[in-house]
Amino acid sequence: MTIKTGDTLPDATLLVMGEDGPQKVSLADKLKDRKVVVFGLPGAYTGTCSTAHVPSFMITYDDFKAKGVEEIICVSVNDPFVMKAWGDATRANDTGITMLADAESEFTTAIGMNFSAPPVGFVNRSKRYSMLVENGVVKILNAESNPGECEISAGETLLEAMS
Repeated sequence: MTIKTGDTLPDATLLVMGEDGPQKVSLADKLKDRKVVVFGLPGAYTGTCSTAHVPSFMITYDDFKAKGVEEIICVSVNDPFVMKAWGDATRANDTGITMLADAESEFTTAIGMNFSAPPVGFVNRSKRYSMLVENGVVKILNAESNPGECEISAGETLLEAMS
C-alpha cells in the first residue's frame, strides 16, 4: 500500500554515519512532536538526484526553517558510507540536510515507494518523493510518476504547497 496524505509513517530503523561508524536511527524518534521534511530518491550520485533533487532542498533550506521545519531528511536505498560521502560531495551535510540510509529498503518498501529497474542496477530502490510530516503524520505528499523527473517532488514545490 502506498502512503498517502493523512497516514502515519511507519517506524523504521535507518542508518547514519557517526564518528564511530554506522549508527541506527529510529525514524519514529526523529518525527515525534516535530515538523520534518522527508524526501526520498532513487540513488546517491545519480544524475537527477545529484543535480536537481538534493540541490532543491539545499536552496530552500532556510525557507523551510522559517516555516517551522525542524529537520530535512534525505532517504535513499544506499548504505550509510555512501550517503555520508554523497552528502559531503554535494555539500548537503554542510547545509544541514540529514542523509539517512535505508540500506535494506525497509522504510521505502513499507510506505510503498519502492521500485526496481534491473537494467540500470536499481533493485528495491526508492521512487522520487517529498513530504511534510508533522508528529509522524503525512500532511503533504508530492510523488513523481517518473523517477528521472524532479518537479513535483522538488523543494520549491513542497515549500509552495506549505503556503
